[in-house]
Amino acid sequence: MTDSTRRVASAAAVNTGLLLVMAATAMPLFGVGISYIPTHRGYGWIYALGALLILVGRLIRPSVKEQPLRVKRLVRMELWTALIFITGAVFIFTVRGNDWIAFTMAGGVLTVYTAIMLTRSEKKP
Repeated sequence: MTDSTRRVASAAAVNTGLLLVMAATAMPLFGVGISYIPTHRGYGWIYALGALLILVGRLIRPSVKEQPLRVKRLVRMELWTALIFITGAVFIFTVRGNDWIAFTMAGGVLTVYTAIMLTRSEKKP
């Protein structure tokens, strides 16, 4: 698999996963559910699928061995962000309450931060 193919597949998986996480987070806020999926009215499974896609997308990303140390750390932070979303999915199914929303917020903030900082570090010579 070439680097450009890996980059495209990684971006597609991460973007789809983030959209699924966003949709699953909005479902209980707006009172929308899927009636034929009994567990958590369906949003738990949608969230878990999105978190898994984010993790897969982060794992298949091309290597950054030649990049500066800052970029390597930001890419590593992106992987931890995916693990935070996975933890949120686990909390949906195991803990009663809304603790999973805290993990979703933390993952979202870190995702935005790493996206901004990676863009800034790529522009510098």
